[in-house]
Amino acid sequence: MTRIPAKMPGLVKRMYPNYFWDFSKVNNANSEKTLFLTFDDGPVPEATEFVLESLDTYNAEATFFCIGDNVEKHPQVFDKVISNGHAIGNHTQHHLEGWKTNTDVYIENTLMGETYINGHNHHKLFRPPYGRIKRSQARKLSALGYKIIMWDVVAKDWMASISEEICLRNILDNSVSGSIIVMHDSMKAFKNVKYALPRVLEHFSNKGFQFKKIEF
Repeated sequence: MTRIPAKMPGLVKRMYPNYFWDFSKVNNANSEKTLFLTFDDGPVPEATEFVLESLDTYNAEATFFCIGDNVEKHPQVFDKVISNGHAIGNHTQHHLEGWKTNTDVYIENTLMGETYINGHNHHKLFRPPYGRIKRSQARKLSALGYKIIMWDVVAKDWMASISEEICLRNILDNSVSGSIIVMHDSMKAFKNVKYALPRVLEHFSNKGFQFKKIEF
C-alpha cells in the first residue's frame, strides 16, 4: 500500500469494477458536495477518541473499518463509535494481508472479526487490510453479502517518512465530491491524523461540504 499514490488512478478502478472506489456517481454526490471519511485499524483508546471528538466538532459522519481484535480489547471505545452514530465495517480479526493468506483462512478470519463487531455492520461493509485481496477472497465475501469498500484518496498517515503537512495535502489536493478518503485511527498514524484531520474538516466544511458515513 505504500506504493499506492494518494489519488487512486482511474485504470485501477476500471480493473476492479465490483469494488467501491468512490461515490461520485451515486446519490447525486457531485451536487451535494459530499465526502466519505473512513478510518481503518481501530478502535484504540487515544487515537479513536481524538477522531470522534474531531468529527463531533464539525457534525461529521464517518465509517470505521474495525479490526476485531481491537474491538475485543477496547469494547468501550468501540461503543463510543457506535453511540456517536458512525458506520462500522469489517477489517478482519487480525489485519490479514489477503495476498499472503489462504482464501479459506482469510474468510474465516473475517467472519471471526464480524462476531466482535456483533451486528453493528448493518450494510456488511468490508475493507481489505493493505488494500490487498485475492479475487477468490473477494468473490466469497461478495457471495456472503459484503460490499468491498476501497478508496479514492489515501492520506498515507501511517507513514513515518512523510510530514504532517504532506499528509494533509494528500487529502486537500486530491479529494472531490464523492471521494472515499482513507485515514487511520491507530497510534502509528496518530501524529499525522492529529494534525491533518481537524484541518481537513475545517477546510471542506468552509467550502460547504458534508461528511457522510457509507450507507446503501
